[in-house]
Amino acid sequence: MKRIKGMAQREAKPLLKEDLFSTLEMTGHRMKDRRDRALLLLGFAGGFRRSELVGLNVEDVAFDRKGVIVTIRRTKTDQEGKGRKLGIPFGRARWCPVKALEEWLEAAEIPSGPIFRPVSRHSQVGMSRLTGEALSIVVKEWVAKIGQTAELFSGDSWRAGFGHTSDAMLSRYIQAGGNVRRECGEPRPC
Repeated sequence: MKRIKGMAQREAKPLLKEDLFSTLEMTGHRMKDRRDRALLLLGFAGGFRRSELVGLNVEDVAFDRKGVIVTIRRTKTDQEGKGRKLGIPFGRARWCPVKALEEWLEAAEIPSGPIFRPVSRHSQVGMSRLTGEALSIVVKEWVAKIGQTAELFSGDSWRAGFGHTSDAMLSRYIQAGGNVRRECGEPRPC
């Protein structure tokens, strides 16, 4: 019906780097904070669609000396199911997506299966996969804490904020052989 009537799709407000860093300043050491920090940083650094991010398993990530290689098994635009690899380098600032992901997996003691899982108010990590809708709620919760209008944001806001408009733009992070490439050289400690 949308195609026939030509209705415009509502676009999420971009989550800009400054807003992301403001939300991260508010995170603490609770289990949910660790998960959300990893989720927000990895989502932003990789420009993931929410379905791609919540679909990640531990088996889909490989840490190396330059960062992490993420294998995305299936994407919205990958109708043949070939998948793709995305390199996320170590961050150059205080907030490093690679370090946040390592800390979350270690603290949550997740050896395999879904990376991003529900966390109870008593810091119990569930076994199931976080949903795309839950991811949107996480984003909205954090932006509301910094005074933004939560309803304007979604689980895809970092994609708009980082400027990823196509998979071709994301591919500049990939180097042959599965190594992470950085435009500024060697990774710096986070």
